[in-house]
Amino acid sequence: MVTSMIRRSRSGAVQKESEGGFSLLEVVISMAILTVGLVSLLGVFGLAMASTQTSQEDMIAKQLANQALESIITARNTSQIGWDDIQNSGSTSCPVSGASSCGIFLAGSQPVYQAGADGIYGTSDDAVAGLQSLTEPGPDGVYGTSDDVSIPLSGYQRTILISAVTNSSGVVISSLRGINVTVQYTTTQTKLPKSYVLSSFISQYQ
Repeated sequence: MVTSMIRRSRSGAVQKESEGGFSLLEVVISMAILTVGLVSLLGVFGLAMASTQTSQEDMIAKQLANQALESIITARNTSQIGWDDIQNSGSTSCPVSGASSCGIFLAGSQPVYQAGADGIYGTSDDAVAGLQSLTEPGPDGVYGTSDDVSIPLSGYQRTILISAVTNSSGVVISSLRGINVTVQYTTTQTKLPKSYVLSSFISQYQ
């Protein structure tokens, strides 16, 4: 907005002096730009909040995948299972034992059970042990007390896929296998299915 001041000179002549300011149009445009910026900032803030709220489910999925892989490696290192057993159940690739089929790891998506009597995750005796659960502190905020809350991980599914590895010529490397662990779950906030995939290799030799 531009205003003017009238003042008289020493000779008595009337002089006008302009004063700088903002026009109404400039104010409206500035407010529009500020509004767009604030709306964008609120959108980013909302996404950050959603990511924070789903971080617990993401962390659990990552832990469940690592748990399965470490279980397989530990069983191999302790000679608890033979090399032929580190395959999906029903596999016909048994070069050492010569059995018709071998492998102890269940194929396909499975509920996240506790390890069964063999202490290895993803095998047929896990169902008897029941679902894994997450223990959270109760109202006192301290773990290990009587008011702790146990939450079963019923919303998670885990797939352990063990496959043969080939070299550049397409020949199977009998002493090496690929392990692909996929954990599927749904977040409580977005209700959208998500998955965490962990890929690694395991050798017959430690």
